[in-house]
Amino acid sequence: MAAPLIQNRPGRAIALKTGAIFLFMVMSALIKAASEYVPPGQSVFFRSFFAMPIIIGWLWQQGHLHDGFKANNILGHIWRGLFGTTAMALSFAGLALLPLPEVTAIGYATPMFTVLFAAIFLGEQVRLFRLSAVALGLVGVMVVLAPRISMDQGYSDAATFGALLILISAVLRAMVQIHVRKLVQTDSTSAIVFYFSLTATVVSLLSLPLGWIFPTPALAWTFPGFGIIGLVVCAGLIGGVAQIMITSSYRFGTVSMLAPFDYSSMIFATLIGWMVFGEIPTVTILIGATLVIAGGVLIIWRERQLGLDRSKSKPSIAPAGSPN
Repeated sequence: MAAPLIQNRPGRAIALKTGAIFLFMVMSALIKAASEYVPPGQSVFFRSFFAMPIIIGWLWQQGHLHDGFKANNILGHIWRGLFGTTAMALSFAGLALLPLPEVTAIGYATPMFTVLFAAIFLGEQVRLFRLSAVALGLVGVMVVLAPRISMDQGYSDAATFGALLILISAVLRAMVQIHVRKLVQTDSTSAIVFYFSLTATVVSLLSLPLGWIFPTPALAWTFPGFGIIGLVVCAGLIGGVAQIMITSSYRFGTVSMLAPFDYSSMIFATLIGWMVFGEIPTVTILIGATLVIAGGVLIIWRERQLGLDRSKSKPSIAPAGSPN
């Protein structure tokens, strides 16, 4: 008998989720290492293009290749791709200007903006508890941003610009979440993953006139035996594997159980930033990140409680047509 598509195996789910988060941090480190030479648009291209073969191979192995090519809401995929590609490019640009832990801490603002946008664009009801959690998280973001904005501690204009880029990227990622919530009503997860990679690859080509680099002997020796282009190629391959792992984790555990493990990225970012780039997060960043994480965990907890309440008021059987 074939194994069920969804299994309750929390240990495997947590291992896949945290492994994916670690790989995404490695991917970010590779992008950051190459950022001195590779412009953000070109990094987006390599990140998306070289992830596609891995994603297509995985869909084929899972028997979902047909679903991945089937798009019911084409316009929705386009908007999701435009917002996501822009957010990725801004994030990569910010990585070149800021320490990895700081980029990670500011990026935690995404769930806060998602809650606000869900109320504005989707009409979701947001009560005082979640609004308070959002406010706490946004206060944490402002704590992280304050030294960059105040300019009274000797920070460079470039670093301030980088912080603003990451903040805008967090806003756009929140918009991506809103579009994904709409897309899942009409399209499969396979299609959403595939068409984002495809859209990002195509859209990133528009940055070609802005000055892409091409392999030269000098660049080949920048990272001996590897090459600067090799860094972004590996970033794409690793990003594809991480995407598969994070998608697979939800076959073995619930969203509410796995959501808090997103914040393990701060641990990985701190370790990688210190070991690879010699970056040590300041006390301000750690305090701000703690506040943002606290707000995010409160939102996750509240979403779990609401989910349990909704499940009690409905029959225990799965609705017709729900994914298995």
